[in-house]
Amino acid sequence: METQNITLAIPKEILIKVKVLAARRQTSVSRMLTQMLEKLVQQEDGYDHARRRHIQWLESGDDLGTRGNIETRRDELHERA
Repeated sequence: METQNITLAIPKEILIKVKVLAARRQTSVSRMLTQMLEKLVQQEDGYDHARRRHIQWLESGDDLGTRGNIETRRDELHERA
């Protein structure tokens, strides 16, 4: 995969902690940020896929066993005792 350098503005206190964290994980800040951004993109892609699938399901409807025939009248459903 081709890479491209970017410039980030991060508060100095955070950057120091991130460098320590990266060293503990035996990785670079760049690799750690790349992994976190990849995970964020995957989550968003998964959400979009699930959303599209759900909308498609809602639009197509689902057979609830009636085969499109409603045999009960509204007034029967709302009968008062």
